[in-house]
Amino acid sequence: MTFVMTAAPMAMVGHGHSVDSAALGIQWHVLSMFGPSFVTGRLMARFGKERVAAVGLVLTGASALVALGGWDIAHFWGALILLGVGWNFGFIGATAMVADCHSPAERGKAQGANDFLVFGTVACASFFAGSLLHSSGWTTVNWLVLPAVAFILVPIVWRAVVFPRSNIPYRGLS
Repeated sequence: MTFVMTAAPMAMVGHGHSVDSAALGIQWHVLSMFGPSFVTGRLMARFGKERVAAVGLVLTGASALVALGGWDIAHFWGALILLGVGWNFGFIGATAMVADCHSPAERGKAQGANDFLVFGTVACASFFAGSLLHSSGWTTVNWLVLPAVAFILVPIVWRAVVFPRSNIPYRGLS
C-alpha cells in the first residue's frame, strides 16, 4: 500500500495534475484508510477475519487496475480510495489472524515482531517507490501490485476451500 501511496502524488504531478489535486487525493486516501475502522471489527465478527482480509486484497488489486485504466484525476483518486479501504480491511484482518496463531502469552511478542516486519517493509517500499516511479513509470508501479496481491490472496483462498467453515485456528509452525 505504501509503495503505491508514496508514488501516487508524484505520478499525479508528473501527469499534469496540480499539487493541490495530489494533496486532496492523499487526504481522501488517508480518510479511506482509517474511516472504515468503525465497521471493520463488526465485519470481521460477521464474515470472518479471512474474508475481510481477502476483500481487502481484492480492493487493493482493483485499485491497481483502476490506476492502470488511465491518468485522469478520477483514476488516481479512485485508485487511492480503493487502496485505502483495501489496506484497512487487509491490515486489520491480517493482524487479527496473526493474533489467532499464538497463545495469549505469545501474542504480544508475535504482534511486536509482525509490526516490526510490516513497518520495516513499509519503510523500504516508500524509499523504493520514488526511484521505481522515476525509472519505470506509474504503470510499472501498479503492475507490481497484482503479483503481490495474488501471492498473499492464494493461501487465504486455498485455506477457505480446503478447510471450509473450519474453526481450526492458525497455528504457525509450532
